[in-house]
Amino acid sequence: MKKILLGVLLASTAMSAQAADLAPRPYTKAPPIAPVYDWTGLYVGVNAGLGLGRNRAVHDFGVGAISTHLQPLGAVGGGQIGYNWQTNSFFGPLVFGIEADIQGADMTDNRTNFAGLLQYNQRLDWFGTARGRVGLINGPMLTYVTGGWAYGHVGTTVIQGGVPFAFSGGRNGWTFGSGVEAALGGNWTGKIEYLYLDFGNRTDSFAGQALRSEMRENIFRAGLNYRFGASNPYAPVATANWNGLYLGGNVGGGVGRNRTTISNPAGNLAQFNLAPDGFVGGGQIGYNWQAGNIVLGLETDFQGATLQDNKTCIGCVPGASFDFNSKLQWFGTVRGRLGYAVGNSMFYATGGFAYGNIRTALNTPLNNFNFSNTRTGYAVGGGIETPLPMVNLFGGPLFGPNWTSTTEYLFVDLGRSSFNIGGGPNVLTTGAQEHIFRTGLNYHFNIPLAPSY
Repeated sequence: MKKILLGVLLASTAMSAQAADLAPRPYTKAPPIAPVYDWTGLYVGVNAGLGLGRNRAVHDFGVGAISTHLQPLGAVGGGQIGYNWQTNSFFGPLVFGIEADIQGADMTDNRTNFAGLLQYNQRLDWFGTARGRVGLINGPMLTYVTGGWAYGHVGTTVIQGGVPFAFSGGRNGWTFGSGVEAALGGNWTGKIEYLYLDFGNRTDSFAGQALRSEMRENIFRAGLNYRFGASNPYAPVATANWNGLYLGGNVGGGVGRNRTTISNPAGNLAQFNLAPDGFVGGGQIGYNWQAGNIVLGLETDFQGATLQDNKTCIGCVPGASFDFNSKLQWFGTVRGRLGYAVGNSMFYATGGFAYGNIRTALNTPLNNFNFSNTRTGYAVGGGIETPLPMVNLFGGPLFGPNWTSTTEYLFVDLGRSSFNIGGGPNVLTTGAQEHIFRTGLNYHFNIPLAPSY
């Protein structure tokens, strides 16, 4: 349910601002009005990106259990084909579409290991989806939500005392997500997209034991589409003016892959992943310098976060269990941006310094340990930014030509920290690697000269 709310939140935040036409700009000489880009028709394309699983696995021994998260991570890539129908509505031009894709994947996790006696491996080899899309149009920009059927192949192996027990097969489920697609020129469009895949739950029995697995995958990807038979292939209008200061707010969600180890001088006692997930929200301020189509920028942001994992345990028996709780409480970044402006849209890459606060708790039958520290690291990512149309709501303007919307993916790595457990030789070491997908609004003090649609 949390992922469904996240997808709706990401899409509706960007789409709610796109309900009417721009109010007239106070130009000395008005620019020519470009026609709304026509999305109707068949298209094919390719995509590439990153996939991260958050697959909770509960290994039940009958007298106790281990609850951990297997998190296959790796590259994904493939192709898609779809068809769009464009129509008008009270909210402005709408697009209804269907899309199918097939993806190769190299998503693996072979790290989870307990004292060398118990090891878990998991791999997502490939997957595909068949989805509907509904989107709102702002000139050559389409902001959409998407959802439908998902299928794929997942393999899991438990190695116990050197003996492997393997389980694999096809999986079926559902998917939901959101994205932004923009016309690049001619019949070409580019997009950035997030998909949440739910392949359901599975229980495998072996040697008098049971492994219950939840299959949940997060996909972050960018794509390129070619549309056939375009009635009005897009010819980019005059490039928007992105120069100047801006500030804004954002909201989104994220999932972490915090590689954790318990060790002593004799070696590793356990290594596994803590997988906090939840929502993020905050504000940003930045400044852009533009030379032709190239935009250089500097941006800083600060985010509150609810990313948490309180499901991981060893033993998992009340009063005789080792229970973990990991939480990202807040973070911030200071990043450079390198963008390329196409008409009134800008595609950009971003990277720089990151900092944040991680709290980790370990509760044992004998003692409780709490560790909280502020860490530093780096952030990298990319996104799309485009001006918003003005919304005339209840007799007055809500947005105008000063406003833009952004859709962005960030990978935040806050490094690793080690803590002594109880003054003895055992050490708990945790990493913090967070994958963030968010949407936001910016107010530009130097109004972008974006053509009206």
